[in-house]
Amino acid sequence: MSKGTIILIAGALLLAIFGMNGCSTYNGMVESREQVRKTWQNVEAAYQLRLDKIPNLVATVKGQADFERSTLEAVINARANATKVTVSPENLDEASMKQFQEAQGNVSSALARLMVVVEQYPDLKTNSGFTELRAEISETENMIKKSRTDYNEITGGYNTRVQKFPGNIWAGIFGFKTMPYFESDAGAEKAPKVDFETK
Repeated sequence: MSKGTIILIAGALLLAIFGMNGCSTYNGMVESREQVRKTWQNVEAAYQLRLDKIPNLVATVKGQADFERSTLEAVINARANATKVTVSPENLDEASMKQFQEAQGNVSSALARLMVVVEQYPDLKTNSGFTELRAEISETENMIKKSRTDYNEITGGYNTRVQKFPGNIWAGIFGFKTMPYFESDAGAEKAPKVDFETK
């Protein structure tokens, strides 16, 4: 076998190995990216569930004749603004994540203020409809926390895969980019905890 033939065979083998590695890495990144997108849909579903419960909560609280109007309006407006912010998992980036998180953070803040004000209304606190809704919203808040944690974990695995060598080379060739994480809400470490649970 001539030297030229050996070089051609060795080159073909290297190309085959390189190609198989590229295919395997590409397929793995596609699977990881799809897991991130699926988990993002779970996050949106959890937040949407909370938004769906707010109109019933507002209607129940409105039944209290002297309830603070500005507090209710803040909840209604925060919900309205949050429903306008939707993020397709295919277009998830830092800017869209920030916008989504700010809108949902405003809903959380408005609900927390509402629950603080409710403490001044003994009749409302003992209203069975309100008590049930408060428990449902508390359960939804737990779902949101879990879905956010799951999303960050899946995203962490994907981002590691995209950034580690030699995956980062293939990621650059095929256009895979890192995905944004959920960040802790600003001031969350200092914010007072509002208990949505019934007492």
